[in-house]
Amino acid sequence: MSAPALRAIGLSAFYGRAQALFDVDLQVESGEVVALIGRNGAGKSTTLKALIGLAAARGAIEFDGRAIGALPAYCRARMGLGYVPEERRVFTDLTVRENLALGAGRRDFDLAPLMQLFAPLRDLLDRRAAHLSGGEQQMLAVARTLAARPRVVLLDEPSEGMAPLVTAALADAIVALQGQGKAVLLSEQNLQFVARVADRALLLEHGHVVGSVAPAELLPPSRAVRSVLGL
Repeated sequence: MSAPALRAIGLSAFYGRAQALFDVDLQVESGEVVALIGRNGAGKSTTLKALIGLAAARGAIEFDGRAIGALPAYCRARMGLGYVPEERRVFTDLTVRENLALGAGRRDFDLAPLMQLFAPLRDLLDRRAAHLSGGEQQMLAVARTLAARPRVVLLDEPSEGMAPLVTAALADAIVALQGQGKAVLLSEQNLQFVARVADRALLLEHGHVVGSVAPAELLPPSRAVRSVLGL
């Protein structure tokens, strides 16, 4: 039996002396989409930052069965762990094409797969990222990460503040990634979005995983879901 694409065992995370995550266990298989849902401050973003190596953490983190908890973030990225932060962080002075080239690590890379996933960017390749809409920047942030061809993708609040058409395009892209056998772990509060893309959702509350639910329990939200979201 093959190892999960990504697994964390007893993962705790800290900001200085303050502990933000407590003994979290999770795993994501290849071709699986798992969502983290919970209120603001529940630990969703911190979980992703701990996994990629941007938050001080202890516990075991395994990528394709290999321990990576002691590796810096850039090494994890080179191994195939992609991360799209909530803040997007595109290079606004560079064009869309140049942003994608930076993600790929070279200029002579195949744009076609990315343009299939994010068709609205096709006519914007020579436009500076500063002149993109918020939704276009979000698509670019995801596409730039995918340009590096990661095997596991971490997405932090991908649909936050996005127009419905952009949200639908991002959902289609995530489903396509799943079809390619990639593992996706995303943090999200949009239950409709999660129900559309995720195989299951982990419930976070005060830095603890307090349950796991199937997409059918999101719409309408079950009692457990309403509890962690304060609905």
